[in-house]
Amino acid sequence: MSSYESPVKNNGCACGAPSPYLPVRATIERTTRISETERFFVIKPSDPLLLDYAPGQFFMAGIAGFGEAPISVTSAPGRKETFELCIRSAGSLTNALHRLGKGDAILVRGPFGRGFDLDEMKGKDLLFVAGGIGIVPMRSLIKAVLGGKGYGRLTLVYGCKTPEEMLFKDELEEWKDSGVDVRLIIDTAYPGWKGPVGVVTTLIPDLEIREGNTLAVVIGPPVMYKFVIMSLDKKLLGPEDIFVSLERRMKCGLGKCGHCQINSAYVCQEGPVFKLSELKGMHEAF
Repeated sequence: MSSYESPVKNNGCACGAPSPYLPVRATIERTTRISETERFFVIKPSDPLLLDYAPGQFFMAGIAGFGEAPISVTSAPGRKETFELCIRSAGSLTNALHRLGKGDAILVRGPFGRGFDLDEMKGKDLLFVAGGIGIVPMRSLIKAVLGGKGYGRLTLVYGCKTPEEMLFKDELEEWKDSGVDVRLIIDTAYPGWKGPVGVVTTLIPDLEIREGNTLAVVIGPPVMYKFVIMSLDKKLLGPEDIFVSLERRMKCGLGKCGHCQINSAYVCQEGPVFKLSELKGMHEAF
């Protein structure tokens, strides 16, 4: 493993509960539908220690009687009262969460896992490559970088199946205005779409990447990783220069269920953020 660590305590949990197994009550401050299948939540936990998280970490969110699920944090760290989640409707629990509104209560545990080390990224150009809902945890990192100082040139490559599936559209424009080189692409031609069409790797060859001074962050569906990494290799980015998140493998958050295990590594404890160099020999990672 690399030398950096995210601020996790109490057996992998930064919460103030006596045990990371115990959920903390939280209140929904605001909820907004942002796509056909995604809903955005602003959540106020009863324990402020849950706000001590890093980009790339995740929470377990649930409802009594429905269970819980791992959800990547999408807000930047440093917030005083609330954090933000974006939840896709994909089953009985997430459908129930989508039915909740302002003032309703949910149960949360966390934050769990290892996130991104912002200090390690300072002084570097940063290339963010997101596919689909990979933009959800990526948003936390991008907002943290934009809210800080000392970073180099910022580029975002973001691909979706259709324009309707693109999340945080208004913020994409705000990021452009803040100096981020935002490049968007969809899988196939779509009525009214005037941008490029194809997979995200289509956009990588035209990027200006400074060898030795660029770090890439890749988050998206598993099928995307192999091809993005191959494209970045052609840009002379090595395994030490590429960060990936395996957040889709999460299950219990505590390394107990074995769902996220790859060889001897438990992704929910040693990740979900990894340098590519740390995954050498872990062929099941992607």
